[in-house]
Amino acid sequence: MNDMTLLERGVQTDDIKISARNVEVFYGDTHAIKNVNVEIQDKTVTAFIGPSGCGKSTFLRCINRMNDTIDICRVKGDILLDGEDIYDPKVDPVQLRAKVGMVFQKPNPFPKSIYDNVAYGPKIHGLARNKAELDEIVERALRRGAIWDEVKDRLHSPGTGLSGGQQQRLCIARAVATEPEVLLMDEPCSALDPIATAQVEELIDELRQDYSVVIVTHSMQQAARVSQKTAFFHLGTLVEYGATDRIFTSPEDPRTESYITGRIG
Repeated sequence: MNDMTLLERGVQTDDIKISARNVEVFYGDTHAIKNVNVEIQDKTVTAFIGPSGCGKSTFLRCINRMNDTIDICRVKGDILLDGEDIYDPKVDPVQLRAKVGMVFQKPNPFPKSIYDNVAYGPKIHGLARNKAELDEIVERALRRGAIWDEVKDRLHSPGTGLSGGQQQRLCIARAVATEPEVLLMDEPCSALDPIATAQVEELIDELRQDYSVVIVTHSMQQAARVSQKTAFFHLGTLVEYGATDRIFTSPEDPRTESYITGRIG
């Protein structure tokens, strides 16, 4: 997609945070992602929806090179973050993952204290010169994770002792502690009860003021509630991408309509 078409659509090209061009993913001989092209905006929640096994999580994991950890996985094409190719050999995947944080389906706090869970990334990346600065980073991250008030009096208790919803907000706080620019969330609410889900959804809405948030979700209701842009994947192909309200009310592709109305998926 060239700059002209973006400008015609009223998208400022300098708002584009992530640009994927002709992305293909193979697991051995399996062609998991086929020729995906998409522009993801900054300060926006973008939802990836589609049936199980359609490639949405695989594509999400391309954005912070998590697929590098799978021996049989090959990624082709270009993914640019702020115009820089993240698959360039000069790019250190560890540094990239500090800029592109990730929250997984199941809350996975480290077997450490609440404080140490959040301090872990900033320590590794040398973001604090002393204990006072680290304390400040931890508090700021826990506030951004909307969990500070619940844990401030037990920072040295284990993170694994929190409820599921609190653990997930702790994982979000841990992800934002390294001051990322992008936050990837792979079905962050699927293991949570409705109250915890509502808290995380509210948090996602707040986080988009500071980050480009990309969320994979099985729940179309969730996509409709939290996202401004939606991408529909089917059989490894990006079928349709656009403003969430348009995708849900007047999709252009019959496959999107079939999925939204429950005929496929």
